[in-house]
Amino acid sequence: MMDALHYFWQQLTFLTPWMLAFLPLPWLIRRFWQPAPQQQVPLMAPHLQQRLENATQYPLTTSSKPPMALPLLGLLIWLLVLLAAMRPVWYWQTEPFQVTGKNLMLAVDLSGSMEQTDMRIGGQEVDRLTAVKKVVKDFIQKRQGDRMGLVVFGSQAFLQSPLSFDLNTVQTLLNETEIGMAGNNTAIGDAIGVTLQHLTQANQSNTILILLTDGSNTAGAVQPLEAARHAQSMGVKIYTIGVGVAESRGLDQFLFGQSRSVDTATLKTIAELSGGQFYTAANLQQLNDIYNEINQLESTQQDRTPYRPRTELYPWPLAIALGLSFLLAIYRLITQRQYD
Repeated sequence: MMDALHYFWQQLTFLTPWMLAFLPLPWLIRRFWQPAPQQQVPLMAPHLQQRLENATQYPLTTSSKPPMALPLLGLLIWLLVLLAAMRPVWYWQTEPFQVTGKNLMLAVDLSGSMEQTDMRIGGQEVDRLTAVKKVVKDFIQKRQGDRMGLVVFGSQAFLQSPLSFDLNTVQTLLNETEIGMAGNNTAIGDAIGVTLQHLTQANQSNTILILLTDGSNTAGAVQPLEAARHAQSMGVKIYTIGVGVAESRGLDQFLFGQSRSVDTATLKTIAELSGGQFYTAANLQQLNDIYNEINQLESTQQDRTPYRPRTELYPWPLAIALGLSFLLAIYRLITQRQYD
């Protein structure tokens, strides 16, 4: 029995135990905050006055008095509210969690040209972004233990997901992206700049950035090479991937009125300045091979760090307190109608 109690208290922890200091609050309010005296209002109807005088001739029965359990019920509700406010947490058994120590940022182009259907999945033509989502999904699943973040860019660049071990959330946020949601142009320099700004705020360095685009820098305030030099000074390695290089240059020019093919020279220089590599992918298989190669180049020995999952228990006492309060309110409403 003692061993069971000892185990119970080892697993149970209160995150805000100081909330127990509010225990005497109802007594203090009742003690020092006296209610205002009730003033008698003269009755306007004489027949009601006569009925009240007749009623005072008969004492109330003991059954009409409020039950003694009501104050105890109120005390129980207050204790349950305090228990919920103390945030009880149940810690489960320690589990190993694989951590590599790698920080990976993904920068994905969402400009209008990503809508071109020059990729194939299972024999079916799909747009470039759909192909990227499929390949990156497999890549993310292979990086368990890494911290990963997501930047999307078009005419502007946005941090879609900060660095996190929650790779499922990163995957979900990538799946929710749509072509053109960041504008139809391509701000490569801003995408690198937003990534570096996030890493600076998160006090992180030695991060890997995988930047994927199908165009050249046509928007934004930051020049790509300037951003690449800044990345080099921070120890951020950039892998650049140009999509649709070989097959769609003429189509780009026809659709958009100007050539929006991949600026391979700039992307290659960005990679060289930061110590990364530049790749081109004209189809789904090449894109998949590129991410597989990056996965192998940036592989590392995984450490197994102890991790204790926990479960918040405050919803249970809070739900019970709300249920009892509801029943108490119904009881008072019924008894009040009986006296009326």
